[in-house]
Amino acid sequence: MHTLPIKTAARRQFVDITAKVERLLAQEDITTGICYLFCPHTTAAITLNENWDPDVQRDMSLALDDISPQRADFKHAEGNSPAHVKTSLVGSDHFIFIKDNHLILGRWQGVYLAEFDGPRTRQLYIKFSPD
Repeated sequence: MHTLPIKTAARRQFVDITAKVERLLAQEDITTGICYLFCPHTTAAITLNENWDPDVQRDMSLALDDISPQRADFKHAEGNSPAHVKTSLVGSDHFIFIKDNHLILGRWQGVYLAEFDGPRTRQLYIKFSPD
């Protein structure tokens, strides 16, 4: 298992980690298998989405803000309840198939850490399992 630290620079940010995950995979001797990704944070998530047009991440952030805006009646003392809701909606884990020692992703897909309460240093856990 690998631990990947990721530093975020903004309160809400989508960090493309595709190349970092691929570099870790290149160290493995796996022709086919599965890549498991897990984010052990309650205010950050993992998602797969378009990595060609950065406006997609901006639009996703705006849409998630519409779904879970800051509200005066939230009671959580830290004031980051919207981040917790967004993390639950987006999810804390993913798996991606591996073929020929590469992640199987769609033409425009990338792997993202979704930061909802930054800036922070996050840890992502990655496990590669051969068939």
